[in-house]
Amino acid sequence: MANSELIRSLPKAELHLHLEGTIEPETLVELSRRHDADPLTTEQAHRLYEYADFHGFMMAFKAVTQRLLIADDFELITYRMIERLKAQGVVHAEVYISVGVVHWRKQEFEPLFEGIERGRERGQHDFGVSVLWIFDAVRHFGVEAAKPVFELAVRYKDRNVVGVGIGGDERKGPAEPFKALYQYAAENGLRRTAHAGETTGPESIWAALNIGAERLGHGLSAPSDAELIEELSHRQIPVEICMTSNVLTGCLPEIHQHPLRRLFEDGLLVTLNSDDPAMFHTSLVREYEIAQDVFGFTDEHVRELARNSLEASFLAAEDKVRVLDRFDQAAHSSTR
Repeated sequence: MANSELIRSLPKAELHLHLEGTIEPETLVELSRRHDADPLTTEQAHRLYEYADFHGFMMAFKAVTQRLLIADDFELITYRMIERLKAQGVVHAEVYISVGVVHWRKQEFEPLFEGIERGRERGQHDFGVSVLWIFDAVRHFGVEAAKPVFELAVRYKDRNVVGVGIGGDERKGPAEPFKALYQYAAENGLRRTAHAGETTGPESIWAALNIGAERLGHGLSAPSDAELIEELSHRQIPVEICMTSNVLTGCLPEIHQHPLRRLFEDGLLVTLNSDDPAMFHTSLVREYEIAQDVFGFTDEHVRELARNSLEASFLAAEDKVRVLDRFDQAAHSSTR
């Protein structure tokens, strides 16, 4: 049985979390009442969160995000996200914002970001959770569409934007063409992530490393390449594991087939994350519970995973030292 009390008590970070994927059906109904001539019922909203595969998930994500129209909408979902993070013992989160989707909808991002930042400021004040933003481009929209996303990230890097990434369909948007953009981001002081090896083979993970990704989202196909495992272990490249996500998007037939345990035992710097928790009917605490219930992780393993999440964060050095000290005190108390 998972030690849920320990899991909740440990200070930890969530590093692979999409802001738009935190919108609960009840909040979606609230947004629908603001904007739709014929608002969604609670039952209709819940049905939007059911799908059979990765394509179905992308369509559901589209249905949810099309009701994010004004700054107040983004302020609302940001604040509620931070409230839920606090309840799970999260002290820091690095959250993807789908700027590429906003542009695709022909919306002006700048005023929406003001709402996001209002929500972050209120949430941090009320709940004490720090949040940094990662601006996410949609890889299958191409490099030209990604360029303004990266430029916005540079413009806002002094407003809690810590990095950039590429999400979306790996099969339609290979990483290599984004190399110059990643170099541009690095030259301007931004950290770099990439979804890699979620729906494709290990070649996608190699490509992400080759363009300069410092942290990898999913990494599901890594175990099929022994040389890659050795590289990830040697370089201690953090891997953002999202188990429930991988099953519900059809990337894995069942949770028992997830390579979490192997990646952990092979010495990789693995972290647990919820990805789109509302859409995947999960939470960060639940992902830790799965590690214990399904894969036999001990309480000491759980402490290691939680500490990994803070180690793998993009926090400034002095902030990282502070949260790690806080973690070590809490972990020590939990072993008494």
